[in-house]
Amino acid sequence: MTGSQRVVLALGSNLGDRAATLAEAVCDLAALPGAALVAVSPVYESAAVKPGGVDENAPRYLNAVLTIDYTGDPHGLLDAVNAIEAEHGRVRAERWGDRTLDIDLIVFGDLSVDDDLLTLPHPRAAERDFVLAPWLDLDPAALIPGRGLVRDLLAATGNTVHRAADTADPALGVGQ
Repeated sequence: MTGSQRVVLALGSNLGDRAATLAEAVCDLAALPGAALVAVSPVYESAAVKPGGVDENAPRYLNAVLTIDYTGDPHGLLDAVNAIEAEHGRVRAERWGDRTLDIDLIVFGDLSVDDDLLTLPHPRAAERDFVLAPWLDLDPAALIPGRGLVRDLLAATGNTVHRAADTADPALGVGQ
């Protein structure tokens, strides 16, 4: 792949020092070879979503969305993201389990990928208010290719997330 692609990544954490983990992850992503940080959303808080639905008994998540311009390929970025998650103590013992850090590739330019490792655009992003609300803060005209405008998709979710008022900006002053 040649040239830079605009990439949207969603970050979440519900274990440990959630705010510090998000801030460190933003710095880690910004430092990736081929990545240029464009913007970081405000932090939102949301209930944990498990395979059976919302789990109000699980620790709540802090969520953010960031955009980067990236000159590599999506599978290479996925490998880098998985390495960052592992560095922050991510354990993959349970599907949609509690985690120190989760980073999802949401869109990679207008690229469509569907293989055993990666699906782009992210297959559930259009239904997740904890992705859509912070993304809308970054880009009021945001669009998920093949799904629609982020603002319309967010309105259809019922939007239960809220900005986390007691959290420092995860960008630590970069990219805004």
